[in-house]
Amino acid sequence: MTWRFAASTASHLFLLVLACGLTVSAQASRQAPAATTDTAKDAWTIGVYTGRSPFQLSPPSGVKNPVLTGAHVTDMPDLNIDTVAHPFLVIAKPRHYMFFTAKDLEANIGGIGLAESANGLDWTFRRTVIREPFVLSDPYVFEWNGEHYMVPESYTQPAVRLYRATAFPDKWEYQQDLLKSDSGEHFISPTVLHHRGTWYLFTSPAGNDTLRLFHAPDLKGPWTEHPSSPIVRNDPDNARPAGRPFMLDGALYRVAQDCAPTYGNQVWAYRITDLSARTYAEVRVETPLVKASSQGWNSKAMHHVDAHQTGKDQWIAAVDALGRH
Repeated sequence: MTWRFAASTASHLFLLVLACGLTVSAQASRQAPAATTDTAKDAWTIGVYTGRSPFQLSPPSGVKNPVLTGAHVTDMPDLNIDTVAHPFLVIAKPRHYMFFTAKDLEANIGGIGLAESANGLDWTFRRTVIREPFVLSDPYVFEWNGEHYMVPESYTQPAVRLYRATAFPDKWEYQQDLLKSDSGEHFISPTVLHHRGTWYLFTSPAGNDTLRLFHAPDLKGPWTEHPSSPIVRNDPDNARPAGRPFMLDGALYRVAQDCAPTYGNQVWAYRITDLSARTYAEVRVETPLVKASSQGWNSKAMHHVDAHQTGKDQWIAAVDALGRH
């Protein structure tokens, strides 16, 4: 079953503008103050944090964040890549791979970038792995049955697209739409999760204040909206997905952007206490995973965390931030 939505043209145009949070935030940051000789400007960049758990993350000693900036993306010479964000890690020892949004903010186009590392701390840009004629971002990468898949955000297209790696990590092919709207509705930050034999998909419509939930017996569908959806209504503090769900001490957590009073100022975790094809419940953990620092590379916002356990009481996370570097 394909879920279908209804939306007026006027509402669609207004909400589409709100959906592109990176564009809105960075456009504001490009408004240079009058009479200054400081040529630096705020930009979205990517950093690495480590800690004993996702709730104890901080910059690791000896690492200077950000580890990736738009200047590192060198294989799209027709664009001015000034924005990198939404990093997702794949730890395939002895290598670490990072997939991320790479975007020319002015043109509002770009692709999905790939960086690699021998230790997870020092990163080198490798290549752009997917480039479409429309905007792709937020490249949620995961492994299933021995293959790697990606579900990126394609907010200008009324669909959730599934890609599969034909030669990991460099080559990817579009497989199918998981969700599609004939009426022009869009799906922001789609995030998939396999839990106890069922697939779940969290996604927000435009506006950053609502979270929908879908479920399916198989990754490729059919997808149906959950009876409890939307699980967040009219709440920009808690709705929009902000990275990969994680397990800690047997508990499952989802992560969400806090978009009030400003877009993406911190990331919250929510312990999922009940999840089935019929029921859903969660409780917020009152300690943000990351938050803006008011200075430097992460002064304005932090809105994404992808945390992975690498050993006992050892975690590494790819994060993004808006600030000056």
